[in-house]
Amino acid sequence: MVSASQNTIPATDGVLTMQLTEAGLDGHIFTRELIPLAAKHIEQCLTDAFEQLGIICGGTKWNDLFFVVHPGIRGIMDHIQRALRLDPGKLAASRTVLRDYGNMLGATLIFVLDEQRRQMEETGEWGVMMGFGPGFTVETMLLHSVARNLHDKN
Repeated sequence: MVSASQNTIPATDGVLTMQLTEAGLDGHIFTRELIPLAAKHIEQCLTDAFEQLGIICGGTKWNDLFFVVHPGIRGIMDHIQRALRLDPGKLAASRTVLRDYGNMLGATLIFVLDEQRRQMEETGEWGVMMGFGPGFTVETMLLHSVARNLHDKN
């Protein structure tokens, strides 16, 4: 991980909520509001993260990166892909984990990161890892891949 940033999208307090209760974690996702908000603000969150390092990025340049995105629900990924004009396979790791395991809340992102690692062919690639949380917050981490063990088959 090279750097991390957090953006809280204004006026979104009730769009994604989580509470720890005696019975466990209880949350509500208002998808009709959340999905368009995520798509509308995602590019600015990425731009802010890169600008912290003095890197200007955007537009078609997003396709030069690898993406580790918390899948949440399929609709979020579809809207993010359209908003960033990503090539069809850019969110493959996120889609694979959502299909195979479902939404496991915070742990999902670790599964997506591992799936992306398995799919990587080159070292030295730049990418982003993004998670979403109550408030509605967007956590963005800039990543730089390193060489895998050549004997590692998984």
